[in-house]
Amino acid sequence: MISYKPFYNTLRQKGFTEYGLIFKQGLSANTIHRIKKGEAITTKTLDTLCSILECKVEDIIVYEADE
Repeated sequence: MISYKPFYNTLRQKGFTEYGLIFKQGLSANTIHRIKKGEAITTKTLDTLCSILECKVEDIIVYEADE
């Protein structure tokens, strides 16, 4: 299962907020909603987030095996 736990740590470390991503960086509110709900996002969105946050993919998502 893909988890977005690293996303919120990275967001905080880089000094960004969800509000800033939506209103200052142009990310859609639906994308933030999908991340919050643990739903799928596209690789293009991952690329955009990595560019905005200047980070690696693993700073946004992590794979956690189902138990």
